[in-house]
Amino acid sequence: MSSVKHLVASIVHFLNDQMHNGGLSSDAVESLEVAIQCLESAYSVSGADEALRPTTPLLDIFRDYSGTLEDAEELPPEASPECKAEAERLKAEGNSLMHEEKYQEAIDAYSKAIALDGRNAIYYCNRAAVHSKLNNYQQSIADAKQALKIDSSYCKAYARLGLAHASLGQHEEARNAYAKALEMEPDNESYKNNMQLAQEKITGAGPSPFLMGGEPNLANLGPIGSMLGNSNLMAMASQVLSDPNMHRITQNVYSNLVSGNPQGSTGAMDALLRAGQQLAEHMQSANPELVEQLRRQLDTQNQNNGAPGEEPPAPPSI
Repeated sequence: MSSVKHLVASIVHFLNDQMHNGGLSSDAVESLEVAIQCLESAYSVSGADEALRPTTPLLDIFRDYSGTLEDAEELPPEASPECKAEAERLKAEGNSLMHEEKYQEAIDAYSKAIALDGRNAIYYCNRAAVHSKLNNYQQSIADAKQALKIDSSYCKAYARLGLAHASLGQHEEARNAYAKALEMEPDNESYKNNMQLAQEKITGAGPSPFLMGGEPNLANLGPIGSMLGNSNLMAMASQVLSDPNMHRITQNVYSNLVSGNPQGSTGAMDALLRAGQQLAEHMQSANPELVEQLRRQLDTQNQNNGAPGEEPPAPPSI
């Protein structure tokens, strides 16, 4: 496709975005629809073709070229108290729609709120989040940037920006965005983890969490790693496992698992539990010192890491 058609396709996509997300009146939307139809007909392009969507929004290209970037536009005038109140109502409606996974309706609500009060960074940041849900990452980037234009210290907007860039494979931009977010919230584990992921994408796959310099990093395996790193315990374990009686018991366990159990799953579980009990009894009688050291090892680990059964921290969320 020629450069002219690419440019026209970019204009069509820009007008489509404005038509749906620009908070325009119904008359303005109708005018844009006519303009889009005329451009598509004259240049034989289709705004529905996502392959023609530019990797960088047309407005961002213009701002970069003009050398003014975020300063090219002035903020809209201050909204009246009545408009602000209605915008807040629409934001709350958008939040509810977002939770109900009615994403397009949420975008419409946030866009109406922005039309009433264009100086509120939260509305743009919330709409950026919905755009990411719909995989509209370029629109998400544009909204996050607009939120930061209004409030340059809005760390959540930097996080939205980082997520959108990462989703587009723009890992350097994602890392930089998360770094900015961390400047304002240095203890936020989610931002730390996402910045680290972006850095690993830039430099290539990082080392396995269980490997350090090509060797197993047993410290990351918790109590099992501690036991594996204890040469005395491993030597005693090797002696127990080489015992013919222990070999007979493990063979019985294997046979039960392979052949199944005619009593069904409950019977199979009972057989497995009995076999496990036999293993424990044999280890206790054959080498009680090993069992006691294993018990002490686990007790020490539990004291260091919290009580047994304690809930682990929840995984970070974006």
